[in-house]
Amino acid sequence: MAKNEKNTITIDNVEYNVDELSNEQKIIVNHLLDLDRKIGSSQFNLDQLNVGKNAFMNLFKNTLENNDG
Repeated sequence: MAKNEKNTITIDNVEYNVDELSNEQKIIVNHLLDLDRKIGSSQFNLDQLNVGKNAFMNLFKNTLENNDG
């Protein structure tokens, strides 16, 4: 027997049944979900870039310290 699961989305603490939305609303919801995924991916990439930048800055500072001796 298949489970009867509701396809819902929560916006501003209000739960909406996606099956009851208009086609236009469903398209907008899909755009919102895709943008959330892209924002998350971009944030992940930005975190990696910042860690890499900090690592190279530390390497550079180490070379400066080694040249002082």
